This record gives sequence, structure tokens and C-alpha cells, in this order.
Amino acid sequence: MKNSSTDSIAPSDGISALHKGNALLYQLDEFMKPRIIAIVQKEFLHIIRDPRSLVIVFLMPIIMVLLYGYAITFDIKEIQLGILDENRTPASRELVQKLTSSNYFKIMADLQSRNEIEEGMLQRRFVAALVIPVDYAKKLKTEPQSQVQLIVDGANSNTATVAINYAKSFFMMYSLEMNTQILVPPLELQPRIWYNPDMKSAHFIVPGLVAVIMMLICTLLTSITITRERESGTMEQILVSPIRPYEIIFGKIAPYVILALIDAIIVVVCARIIFGVPFRGNPLLLLLFCVFYVYASLSLGVFISARVKTQQVAMILAQLTTTLPAIMLSGFIFPIISLPIVLQIISYLVPAKYFLTIIRGIMLKGIGFGYFHQPAIFLLAFGTVLLLASVNRFKTNLEG
Repeated sequence: MKNSSTDSIAPSDGISALHKGNALLYQLDEFMKPRIIAIVQKEFLHIIRDPRSLVIVFLMPIIMVLLYGYAITFDIKEIQLGILDENRTPASRELVQKLTSSNYFKIMADLQSRNEIEEGMLQRRFVAALVIPVDYAKKLKTEPQSQVQLIVDGANSNTATVAINYAKSFFMMYSLEMNTQILVPPLELQPRIWYNPDMKSAHFIVPGLVAVIMMLICTLLTSITITRERESGTMEQILVSPIRPYEIIFGKIAPYVILALIDAIIVVVCARIIFGVPFRGNPLLLLLFCVFYVYASLSLGVFISARVKTQQVAMILAQLTTTLPAIMLSGFIFPIISLPIVLQIISYLVPAKYFLTIIRGIMLKGIGFGYFHQPAIFLLAFGTVLLLASVNRFKTNLEG
């Protein structure tokens, strides 16, 4: 009797365990295979069949790198200069020759009177004018100081500041060359520049372009995914199918993750080959952080797409929430510490700010993972919060 009782219980336990295992496998198969993969395939077909999407994905990053990489620079050379030499002696001509022998100034006009200075600046022939007085050579021999005047167009404050600093540096060095009796100063500064010894703006600007371009493209593309279904009338076909909101969201994000990583590789390769930006860190580590950043950027695009009804509105919102913050509030060009307090607080919500720190640290300084755990946590948290909000917002009915 004891054996028969045991035999009657054992098969039922085995069948129950088998049913549980099959149910678990079924749920896993339901999550991984049919619906999400179908949506991924459908989204890839949308991209391939849409020439505009292909241009945005592959051509736009290269064009933006070339335009921004060459156009945005802090290296000001060949400042347009007008010369008013009232002395006209070998000493004054030597001064002009020394000043223009560098690449910092370029003579655009030989002026004859002071009245021509204002006229030349109004006509934008030059942005600065050097005035050498009549008694320049005489005072140079008889007096300890001989003054010359530099008149600068202050409409462009950055160029004016750079021109004045260049001129001050030149006249200091030129004075030391002429007066060999000047004693050696007791303190001597010997600067040494790390990570960008040549002080090239491209090494600072181009890595930041990766953050700006990826943020713009990822958000722009995904912001129209759901709204495109509504406008084309295919949303009804999705809604009548047994599909869940999270499957729609993740299925539409997956293709753009791959495309965004391809864009990141293209931009980094262009930065290295065309602009000579050094790459001192680990490429795989940068790729990992690119995944985090793409995740956050795509989540923002899906968040926008789930809340608007037309592609036009979605694209406008995507540009407003990516382009301006990524350029103005991320440290891409302007230091965040110099911004007003309100904008500094808002900058903590800009994903590009954190990725800029990461990519510049890896490419220029060769920094490892240990220094970037806080930016990584923010990017993952930012993307997760927006995705959850998008899933909750998205309703699988025509009124959603």
C-alpha cells in the first residue's frame, strides 16, 4: 500500500513541474520571439524604404562633422589689420614686418589718414588698425617708452579680445628683443599643456560633436515612429493584433540602437582620420557608453512620439529638446560654470552633458570606467524613466 501511494503521487508532481517549465518557456518565447521581432523587422523596412531616413542616418552625421568641425573653432588667425604708418621710417617698417610675419595678423589696407579707419571698419575691410605716430622712431631712441595705438572693432567681442591679447604678447616680446639690458625677471613661468599640447580647437570640438549628432539623430528618428503609424493609418493593424505596449516600444527602439551605434563609429572615425583627434582610451569602453547614451536619446524620442499625434509636431519638439540643450547647456562650447544658476540646474537634465565628459575623457585623456560611474548611472536612469513613462502613456486603442 505504501508503494502504491508513492507511485500515485510521483507522476502528478512530475507533470506539474513539466507544466510549469513549459509555461515559463512559453512566456520567454512570447517575450523574445514573435511580436517584438516582427515590429523590429517592420521598422527596418520603414527605414530602408524611406530615402529621407537613410539620408538622416548615414549622410547627415558626416556632413555635420565636416561643417561643425571646420566652422566651429577658437583658433583665430590672420586677423584683418589696417596699418596707418605716420612715421614711415625703417624702424616703423620693421615693426610692421615683425608684427605680420606671424599668422596672427594680415595687412588688408595701407591707410593714409585717421579718417580711413572708421570707414574701413564700417566696410568690414579690417577689424583692427595699428597707428604708428610721427615721432615713433625718435622716441624709440631717446625715451624709455614709445607708444603705438591699436584700434579694435568691438562689435565681435571675442575677436577683439583675441586681437588685443595677441598684440600685447607681440609688443612685450618685441620690446625684450630691442632692449637687451632688461634684467631677467626673478620668476619665470614654464607652462606645460597636457592632453592637447598643440591647443587645437578641433580636439575639443569634434568629440563633442559625437554627443550632439547622436542626440539629434536618435531623438529625431524615434520621435516620428509612433506618429508615423498614426498618420499612415497602419496603427489600426497594430492595435487589432495581440500586442502589448512595451512590445511596441522596444520593437521600435531596437533598429535605431544599431543605426545610432553605426553613426557613432562613423563620426569617431572621421574625427580620427580627418581632424587627427587622438584616441587614447579603450574603444570598447567608449562603445559601451555609446550604448548607454543611445538608450537615453532614443527614450527621449519615443517619449515625444507617444505624446503627440503628428510627425511635424514630433520633429519640432525633438529639435527643441535636443539641439539647443546639447549645444548650449552641455559644455559643448561654453563652460557650464559660466552660465546663470537657473541654466546650470537645468543642465543636470541634459544627457549630452554627461556623455561629453565621457567621450572627451576617453578620447583625449584615456580615462577608464571608474571615473564615469555617475554619468553612466544617470544615462541609464534617464532612459529607463522615459521608457516607463512612454509605456504607461501609450494606449493600445485608437483614442490613445
